[in-house]
Amino acid sequence: METQRIAPETIEEKIVWYSMLGTWGFYVLGALYVVAPVIGWILFLIGFKKLCIALIEGSSFSRFGVSWSVMSWFVGMFVMLVALIIGHINYNIALGPIIKSSIGWAKGWALLALFPFIGCLNIRSEVVIRACCIIGLHTICAVPIFVLAWAAGLPQVLYVSPIQAVGGPGPEFFMVSLYEIDPGSGLPRWRMFTPWAPALGFVANVYLLCAVSEKNLRWKILGIVGAILMILMSQSRLGIVAAILVPSITWGVSNISHPLMLFAGGIGTAVLGIIMSPLIRTADIVMTKFSEARADSSRVRAALGRIAVQRWQSEAPIWGHGVVERGPHMVEYMPIGSHHTWYGLLFVKGIVGLGALLIPMILSFMELAVKSSRNKEARLGFGMLLMLFLYTFGENLEILAYLIWPGLLFIGMGARSRECLHYKNEEKERLSEA
Repeated sequence: METQRIAPETIEEKIVWYSMLGTWGFYVLGALYVVAPVIGWILFLIGFKKLCIALIEGSSFSRFGVSWSVMSWFVGMFVMLVALIIGHINYNIALGPIIKSSIGWAKGWALLALFPFIGCLNIRSEVVIRACCIIGLHTICAVPIFVLAWAAGLPQVLYVSPIQAVGGPGPEFFMVSLYEIDPGSGLPRWRMFTPWAPALGFVANVYLLCAVSEKNLRWKILGIVGAILMILMSQSRLGIVAAILVPSITWGVSNISHPLMLFAGGIGTAVLGIIMSPLIRTADIVMTKFSEARADSSRVRAALGRIAVQRWQSEAPIWGHGVVERGPHMVEYMPIGSHHTWYGLLFVKGIVGLGALLIPMILSFMELAVKSSRNKEARLGFGMLLMLFLYTFGENLEILAYLIWPGLLFIGMGARSRECLHYKNEEKERLSEA
C-alpha cells in the first residue's frame, strides 16, 4: 500500500488545496458560494500572467497547456455574456439589472471556463484527488451530527449567514441546514454543504470519481465511503444513476482500443440485436418507476420544461429573455427553466446560449475521449465532462459551478499536451533550484 504524503508545492496547488480542505469550514461560515468565484478569478489572473510571459518568451499555447478545447470554453462563456446583455436590451431592462446579471455571470457561467484553464497550471492531479478524499473523511465525521439532529428534532435550518448580503441566487446558498423533510415521502434527506439535496448527489459524484483514482488504499476507501454516504443521504435519483453510469462509461471509453473490448463489443452488438425489444420495454418500466419515485417533483420539472420551450419558441428564439422569470402556481412558482440546463439556456439566452455550452462540451468530449486511454487526468476529465452532461438534465450547471469546480479542473488537466507536461517539469525544477 502506498503511504506517501501529498502536500501542495506551488502557489496554485496551495490555493486549491486549502480551499478544498476548508469546504466544511466555509459552509459553517456560509461562505462557500463566495469562495469559489474569488479563487477562480485569482488563479485565472495568475495563470493569465504566466501565459502572457510564456508567449512573450516565444512559447506556444500548447506548450503552456491551453488546448483548443479549453479555449473554446472561453469563447462559449463569452458568448453567454453577450447573449445575456442582448436579451436584457431586447426587453428594455435597465442598466442596473444588466450589471447585476453580469456579476452573476462572473460567479456562474464564467467558472466553467476559468477552472479548466486553471487545470492547465502547475497543479498535480494527486493534490486534488487527495483533497477530495479528505473531504470524504470530514463528511464521515459529520454524518452522525446530521442524523442525530434529525433524531432529536432540532430545527431544520440553524441560521442564514450574514454573508448573504454580498448577493446570490437565494438564501439557501448561505444556509446552515441540518436536514430537511421530503414533502412527498415524509422522510428525512440531507443537503449538507449544498443548497439542496440533489446538488449534494452531484458534488458527491465528483468526489467519488476522484476517490476511485486515489493511489493510497486508506484514503481511497475513506473517499469512496464519504462520497457514497453523501449520495445515499441526498436520496438523489440522478445521483445514484450517475454513480453507476459515469464510472462504467468512462472505463469503457478509456479501454475501447483494447483487443478484448473490441471482441466484447462485437459479441455485445449481436446480443443487443436479439434482446433489443425486451430491453426497450424494461427501460420504459425503469423510467416510469424513476419518475414515480418522486411524482410531484417529476411533474413540476416536466411542466417547467414545457413552459420554457413554448415561451422560447414563441417569444425569444435567438437571444432569449435575458432574465429568469417566476413560474405560475402549477409549478409552485419555481423559476422557468430551472432544474434543467438546456431549458434554462433556451429561455434566458436562446439558441445562441444553448450553442455556447453545447459546442465547447462536444469539442472537449472529442479531445478527452481520444486522450483518455493514455493518462489518468484525461480519463478523469472525460468522466467529469460526462457527469456535467448528465446533470444538465437535472440541474442548472452555472448555479452549482461554485461546488463542482474541483471536477472542472480535470477538464483542463486532461487536455494538457505532453509538451506542456515537460514544460511544467522544467518550471518546477527551476523553482526548486531557486
